[in-house]
Amino acid sequence: MAGFEFAIAMAIVIAAAALNSNVIEGKSMLKSMHLSWGTQRSGFLQPAGRDDVTLLLDPVSGSGIQSKDQFLFGTVEMQIKLVPGDSAGTVTSFYLSSLGAKHNEVDFEFLGNVTGQPIIIHTNIYTQGAAGREVQFYPWFDPSEDYHNYTIHWSPSRIVWFVDNIPIRVYRNYLHEGIPYPDLDQPMRAYSSIWNADSWATRGGLDRINWSKAPFVAKLRKFRARACKFEGSTSVGKCTAAAAASTTLELGLDGQSQMELIRYKSLIYDYCEDDDRYKGLFPGECFKPQY
Repeated sequence: MAGFEFAIAMAIVIAAAALNSNVIEGKSMLKSMHLSWGTQRSGFLQPAGRDDVTLLLDPVSGSGIQSKDQFLFGTVEMQIKLVPGDSAGTVTSFYLSSLGAKHNEVDFEFLGNVTGQPIIIHTNIYTQGAAGREVQFYPWFDPSEDYHNYTIHWSPSRIVWFVDNIPIRVYRNYLHEGIPYPDLDQPMRAYSSIWNADSWATRGGLDRINWSKAPFVAKLRKFRARACKFEGSTSVGKCTAAAAASTTLELGLDGQSQMELIRYKSLIYDYCEDDDRYKGLFPGECFKPQY
């Protein structure tokens, strides 16, 4: 056990050093994003040259922002500092999504918890409006103490979730075998929000929001989209070709090793291991290599 503890600690240190040596600024949040709901409870802050966003949840409403541009393939990332203290029943999110009832979506959701219990990193995928592909982790740090980098890499071949430049999950494209994957011609925007989910978010709804602790505030900064901007149907070929020519953030052996260590140490739930749910009849992707 001690060997695994040391190995995962070293992997995290190395990856964090790589991230910090290449800090990504990108366009300002104000130029990249706009407030989409709960506008009285969120705002852009630019103190001392910084470029931050605060999202707030109170008994009246939560709040959210979205990217001004749509993207078809690429990498989006944001640094987030989550709600401190008793955050039970709250959810803060960072995700990609298309529009419509049969939308596609790739999620980071951060499930709040009572003071002293860890926030849960919840990942999921929607394809044609259907979800149910949940994988959850305990973070190996306190995500409310400081900003951490959350990245979604979306290509025609796979989706990868990263935390502080460490891959934690991969979902490969087996669409040619009838296994669902986000549409290859449908763009998505980037979103972030905070909202009341106390009917399910913490211990299945057993721990509800303590409104005496409101307002609940999440802080965001340094959004970056290294992605193909979607400007209509003619963008499909251009964006697909650009994604095929790029190997950015595809996993090598080091990335695979880091992910296996994170799963060993921090994995809480994987739908592909939930026999009570599926009674042995698991979705097709559960039998396929993911990396």
